[in-house]
Amino acid sequence: MSKILFVLTGADHWTLADGTEHPTGFWAEEAAAPYEAFTAAGHEVVVATPGGVVPTVDRGSLAPEANGGPEGAARVAATLDSFAQLRTPVRLEDVDLAEYDAVFYPGGHGPMEDLAVHAGSGRLLAEALASGKPLAVVCHGPAALLAAVREDGTNAFAGYRVAAFTDAEETQAGFAGKAKWLLETRLREAGVDVRAGEPWAPHVVVDRNLITGQNPASSAPLAAEVLKTLG
Repeated sequence: MSKILFVLTGADHWTLADGTEHPTGFWAEEAAAPYEAFTAAGHEVVVATPGGVVPTVDRGSLAPEANGGPEGAARVAATLDSFAQLRTPVRLEDVDLAEYDAVFYPGGHGPMEDLAVHAGSGRLLAEALASGKPLAVVCHGPAALLAAVREDGTNAFAGYRVAAFTDAEETQAGFAGKAKWLLETRLREAGVDVRAGEPWAPHVVVDRNLITGQNPASSAPLAAEVLKTLG
């Protein structure tokens, strides 16, 4: 049995370019599908958030239209209800990577608010990358990679092939014109080699121990890749 660290956003809003706060948090499917896969395989999951705050689920991610219909929405909601660790997170600042066999960052717009600028998370990500342990990040979760900055100012993930929520998807979701910055663009500016797939289709990229997914539909395939790595 492996011990897998889930690092979730502690934010319940995303500040837009005009200063308004859009309610958000983590995206339900991106936490639920990997949690189901990992626990079904017998692995232990621990949740960490900045400050140890109980993470907020993006209410929009619980809607039937976000989950392929009412049946999918009910399943995701039931999984989150059974995901007791969400209600007892540890402080991200206190995490010791040595205690974990893999690290996973789900998305939602929340990471663009806090994890993108969280130095402690950035150090953990750089350490996980260097450790060779499976490091999995999906959708808007790669916003956290932006905080993994070395002392010389370069990004620890520069040159790595990565999947992340694309500018095209953000445009189709209606947020591109409202955002302070776009994830794909910002990652490219940091030197990350973003490999964009078709909008909304499952797309997972594996580069050494880094496993990344583009969107909510990529969360289950990403979890399967992590399980293959853990053996």
